[in-house]
Amino acid sequence: MMLAFRLFHEPLPLERHWLLLVVPLVVVIAVVYKTIKIDDLSQLPRQSAWLSVQILFFLVLAEATLWLVTEYI
Repeated sequence: MMLAFRLFHEPLPLERHWLLLVVPLVVVIAVVYKTIKIDDLSQLPRQSAWLSVQILFFLVLAEATLWLVTEYI
């Protein structure tokens, strides 16, 4: 019996918490995007945080819209 963790053979059981992984993914995407786009890196934390909020807001809005469409149409 092997006690080591094998990533692709036995993935972590994240059935309940997989949606929480969207938040760090969005933050990383926003930081990388803003690092490429802005000229002054002193504005990076504020602008990447604002972009993260916008992305999460529109993801929730899209999810709610799709849920309403599938439930009522």
